[in-house]
Amino acid sequence: MACACVVDAAALKAALDGCAAADSFDHKTFFKACGLSGKSAEEVKKAFLIIDQDNSGFIEEDELKLFLQNFSASARALTDKETKAFLTAGDSDGDGKIGIEEFALLVKG
Repeated sequence: MACACVVDAAALKAALDGCAAADSFDHKTFFKACGLSGKSAEEVKKAFLIIDQDNSGFIEEDELKLFLQNFSASARALTDKETKAFLTAGDSDGDGKIGIEEFALLVKG
């Protein structure tokens, strides 16, 4: 829920409503709808640090599954299909996780 401070509340609600149904999440659509894609590098880094729950410096698959809940506690978890697609889209070096640079590219993508 802490990521909500990085984006506009109305835009965030619209973005979350847009992917409320299972298997409807698309990272590009979500980042654009909530306004994160238009934020500064520092604000994107702030969001990354919140999503990186274990402070490992990477967003792993289990953290991606709960991605939407970082924006709203009542949001749903991503399905396995959505999680794997999200990870594949962001993991440019093939190490099975998303680093800060990869996340920034994913958001701006």
